[in-house]
Amino acid sequence: MWSEEVVAGRAAWRHVPSGVVFREVPGGVFRMGLSEAELEAVRVIERDGGVEDTVEPFFAAAGDAQPVREVRVEPFLIARHPLTVTQVQHWLPGYEDDYADADSGTARLGDDLGDLLEVLPFRLPSEAEWEYAARAGTTTLTFRGDGKPEEEWLIHDFADEERTAAAENAFGLAGMGSANEICADVWIPGFDGAPADARPRLGDGARTVRGGAADISPWQGCDEWLLLLSSTRYEHYDFTAVRPVAARPAR
Repeated sequence: MWSEEVVAGRAAWRHVPSGVVFREVPGGVFRMGLSEAELEAVRVIERDGGVEDTVEPFFAAAGDAQPVREVRVEPFLIARHPLTVTQVQHWLPGYEDDYADADSGTARLGDDLGDLLEVLPFRLPSEAEWEYAARAGTTTLTFRGDGKPEEEWLIHDFADEERTAAAENAFGLAGMGSANEICADVWIPGFDGAPADARPRLGDGARTVRGGAADISPWQGCDEWLLLLSSTRYEHYDFTAVRPVAARPAR
């Protein structure tokens, strides 16, 4: 069922029936949340004229991603990129997607999300796992640094292997922040009382979503780049992509 391979020059595990490629993310400790240094980096972008609309709503919602805290994460496998239309159709043969450009495009699931999660043999990442994977050892706005993200960074179709590889971070993950990706955690504003490990915060209600900058591309000048930030989080309310997590196969 699993094949150990080298994909784009990096070790990977492929779930053979579905074709989903997973990367192994090493365990470690990181500082999760929107730091004061990151807030200042956004202010610098604003002062330098890099803001097209207003970032006041972002600053007003900063508490939703605070306080910053240390979180310990155990090693895990996470999909190299969000599930594509073809990959979702492996589990849901009748799935159709009017929002994806092609079968290799990121699947955006709406009413069929629950159906997929019922049959998917993998789990959703916790928020801590997602942010740890997105940061890939960095503490900056994105894994590329504190500069203003560009729309050219977005990737939502994975047919072009060269472009997909170029979009990977240090953990070999492509498109982190491009699509809105659902996490296992229920939406709770802020991290007060959150666990010091990577367990999800469970409960009733909408789940938490990360990313989403490609879902409103081409950008209309409403500072959509803020959705690419590693710490940006919000409540799920509509369509979402899925980037599953798996247990490491036994060799």
